Amino acid sequence: MNPSAASARCEGRSPADEPMDDWLFLSCDSASPPGPEVSRGNPETEDRGQLKSKLISAWNSVKYGWSLKQKSKFSKSSAVIMFGQSYELRDHDERERFRRSFASRLWLTYRRGFPQLAGCSLTTDSGWGCVLRTGQMLLAQGLLLHLMPPGWTWCVSHHAVKDDMDLPASRPADVAERGPDAKEAPNKKGRKLSLGSLLDRPMEATHRRVASWFADHPTAPFGIHQLVELGKSSGKKAGDWYGPSIAAHILRKAVAASADLPNLVVYVAQDCTVYLEDVKRLCERPLPQPWKSVIILVPVRLGGQDLNPSYIACVKKLLTLECCVGIIGGKPRHSLFFVGFQDDHVLYLDPHYCQPTVDLTKENFPLESFHCKYPRKMSFSRMDPSCTIGFYAKGQMDFESLCTAVNEALSISAETYPMFIFAEGKSQEEEEEGTHTPPNNIAYIQRKSERRRVNTSSSMDEFVLL
Repeated sequence: MNPSAASARCEGRSPADEPMDDWLFLSCDSASPPGPEVSRGNPETEDRGQLKSKLISAWNSVKYGWSLKQKSKFSKSSAVIMFGQSYELRDHDERERFRRSFASRLWLTYRRGFPQLAGCSLTTDSGWGCVLRTGQMLLAQGLLLHLMPPGWTWCVSHHAVKDDMDLPASRPADVAERGPDAKEAPNKKGRKLSLGSLLDRPMEATHRRVASWFADHPTAPFGIHQLVELGKSSGKKAGDWYGPSIAAHILRKAVAASADLPNLVVYVAQDCTVYLEDVKRLCERPLPQPWKSVIILVPVRLGGQDLNPSYIACVKKLLTLECCVGIIGGKPRHSLFFVGFQDDHVLYLDPHYCQPTVDLTKENFPLESFHCKYPRKMSFSRMDPSCTIGFYAKGQMDFESLCTAVNEALSISAETYPMFIFAEGKSQEEEEEGTHTPPNNIAYIQRKSERRRVNTSSSMDEFVLL
């Protein structure tokens, strides 16, 4: 997509919306075309590839950097829903709670200047890696639920962060935990540190550890280098377009290959069906050990070329569930991470802002570029129908509760074909561990017990057509 075409498709803003403090509205479409793999060994070709990468990165930096100055608008008359929590924006404390929660999500964007990806000269994913970045954000949200206490937020006031929100020094959650008589302890330099900040230190260490797993370096378990490497078994390479279904399988392989998360697994639904026996087999361990935690990823296609509006209510309902860790979605050829909604607009984090690579091996590396204070929204009607929905369950009881809550949400779309289903038993096509990947450009159409394969020219991936 060329820059003029991208600019022409930028979304407008409703005059009925009210401006909200200093929240900003980013630009909407990526203008950078996927870059081809560049052969190593030919200096002239390699130089051209590096120059192209730099130009693409520069364009995205200018485009999205400039658009940060635009104001966003939210209605104060209706609640914002994000990751199962409701926020009444008319109330100042609720707005601050939402701002803090939003700023605590890990924001994974295009990066430039990282070590070359294997087999090519690319040192940036600008223009082609947005689906992998939204996949990273979904996985990061699942990891925060997995490793952090419920309701955790990043205490940004305890850090010298120029780019994040300027929030009060104490959080309501801190006061509740510490009690009204909480004391402050002086540090070595004579400054006072609240007891809350001291208690936050273990959580801050975990926060940094999770961020480091997404480093743009070949050794990071969920970094761009590892995801591209795992995508090769699906016929993908650096510079290719990755759809949300392919991204789901790459995330599954990445977690399975990681030694850092022995108690977490990822399950990817097949043909819009979550097979309960497969999940059980994946999560069960010999007694008395508890179930492993699980992230469930469900690739779906909610319409033909455009989103079927019948599914909007169901998508909203799923986003109200605390077990939902977001949606790898977007607009055609433009991936976004959906985290919630307000009225008929979906809230998202945008990966298309290209930032310099951060060396996460350094002690106390800066975190400001991994968090965003700018909530954005777009009309549900603009959603690409291809997406992957994520859920998290801590253990067996949580998984059973998840099934109940999600089934109730799915019943909203009973008048049409359900978005996906839970089924007893095992999948008909039992995947071989670590090797199963959906074929390219194939969709499954289900009518009762009959299933047939058809070719599709979808802009994203292969999905069940609903």
